[in-house]
Amino acid sequence: MKLLKSVILCTFIYLSAVSCKKRDTSLATIEITGTLKEQGITTYQYGTHTIAGYALRSSVVILDDYINQNVTVVGYKIDGYPVDGGPDFIEVEEIK
Repeated sequence: MKLLKSVILCTFIYLSAVSCKKRDTSLATIEITGTLKEQGITTYQYGTHTIAGYALRSSVVILDDYINQNVTVVGYKIDGYPVDGGPDFIEVEEIK
């Protein structure tokens, strides 16, 4: 009986700790409109493309398909940027 109480107590504590660690991981979506450019040599070294003063990358959209086109990119800011005086860094999820 004592063992059963201990197991129940430990389970309760574990489940309480796990539920406290849950957090909202959704990131704020940002939309930027402008002419998409291929990024050249920069002082900051992140991103593959630029638009309206932002550095971009994407793992789902082929940004090269939109070079020199006026588009709206939809994505989110990547934590830890800007660095080295560079622009905000955006992960592009969609192009409108």
